[in-house]
Amino acid sequence: MASSLDGPFAVEYSSRLLRNYRYATERMMRTLGGWLALTPELSAKLLMGRHVWDNAQHADLFGKRLPELRSAAQASEPGSSGFAGFMDALESPEAPGQTVERLVGVYRVLKPHLLATYERHLAGANSVYEPPTRRILARCIEDERRHVAAGETIARHLVSGERAERAAAWQARLEALLASGRGVTGDDLSAPDGVPVYARFGGADAEADEFIRLERLGGGWPIPEDLAAALRAAGDALVAADADAFGRWLAHGVAPGAGVEAAVARSRPSRSRIVACARLGEQRAVKLRLDGADGSVALATRWAPTADGWRATSVDLAPGELAPEASPAKVPDAVASGDPRRPA
Repeated sequence: MASSLDGPFAVEYSSRLLRNYRYATERMMRTLGGWLALTPELSAKLLMGRHVWDNAQHADLFGKRLPELRSAAQASEPGSSGFAGFMDALESPEAPGQTVERLVGVYRVLKPHLLATYERHLAGANSVYEPPTRRILARCIEDERRHVAAGETIARHLVSGERAERAAAWQARLEALLASGRGVTGDDLSAPDGVPVYARFGGADAEADEFIRLERLGGGWPIPEDLAAALRAAGDALVAADADAFGRWLAHGVAPGAGVEAAVARSRPSRSRIVACARLGEQRAVKLRLDGADGSVALATRWAPTADGWRATSVDLAPGELAPEASPAKVPDAVASGDPRRPA
């Protein structure tokens, strides 16, 4: 039993809870990954793929915390045989036409339940003796809130008509199994106010909206106009060999990666172009190709919105690009002076 100083969670009990959480998050991570090839709807496929990594991080965080709670690292165990049966059922929709069941199981049943459980655990965890656990729970809560909101956005996009009836029936079945297993920990399923957790998130999720837009239009990630202008200006500065002008597009404290300046100078670029762009949260990963008289070079850049507009937070040679054998430590004189001559 926990002492009054420990709070409601004794070490052994806390350890068991984290093993229960890890069991659920690890299985969910593997399940989402396995569903990617089975899910034809692009919006749902992108949603699941984006959340696999977060769930893997949650499982790893719980697993690394366990040795500090007198348990084996990276251990998992179901809270009850009933919860293990619930997970078996949740994983069972494997037909291409069962995307609705997959979304409902994860985003209207399991993730909302985990979110509510983490919130109750965090509210009761001792702030003096359990700061590592509290930090882990806070990270997981933040991610799960975002996941539930995004999942609900995609579910509303895909669930209508006959699908809505299937969704409701499958949700009721899974909720009954979850209740009979007494939830992820096997000993608690009470909800704070009786309102379904996913119902808290009535608004649209921006990232999920982009998944839906991509599915509908079949296009690529849109590049904001102000970012496109910044990329053009940065590319023009590289073509002009104007190190000062290019530096104005770098975030504070950022410098080009090893070999970048020499590779750009050696190619003597005459034009720059965007060949790939992907959204990473609020940032954008952009691949720039510089074509010149002496060849081409591809740069992997990452851009973030700042108070001064979009700025590059990293500029490196793209994978597969080789730095020149004799990369100077600083910008070559030919680049710094604007002289287009190829450096020796």
